[in-house]
Amino acid sequence: MRIPDQPIQMQFRTVRRRFKGRYRRAVGPIEVTALLNVIALVGLFHFASSRFVLQPGVRLRLPEAPFADGAPYGSRVLTLSQGGLVFFNDERVSLAALGEALVRAGADPGGLPLLIEADEGTPYGTLMDVYALAAKAGIRDVVLATRPPPVAP
Repeated sequence: MRIPDQPIQMQFRTVRRRFKGRYRRAVGPIEVTALLNVIALVGLFHFASSRFVLQPGVRLRLPEAPFADGAPYGSRVLTLSQGGLVFFNDERVSLAALGEALVRAGADPGGLPLLIEADEGTPYGTLMDVYALAAKAGIRDVVLATRPPPVAP
């Protein structure tokens, strides 16, 4: 049925029916599914960023010292265990090969000190051998790592 006075667009607007949906969106400050998605993503990120593998190493018990001094970050690190294991910059070396490794490290510019992490049961003779190798390699600064005394509450 056509109304002669109205243009064709107006006729279709009056005939068009508006439908209401059966379901309404949940009204609230935060949608539950969005909140659950964010929580799941944060949990997965935390799970993915955690460490699954222990870094290999030797457990040391550093002696206590009443004073606090140290070496700058990035220093060369020599680890001596009571059992005779020697690690230089996280690589296992023997005492015979340590001299050559110290010579290579001593040639680096910057003059970073050598940080020695020695177990409190490490023989004094071993420490003296290491000091002699460091002096022969041209390393002038040698720092012994210690742990700070316990803090009273």
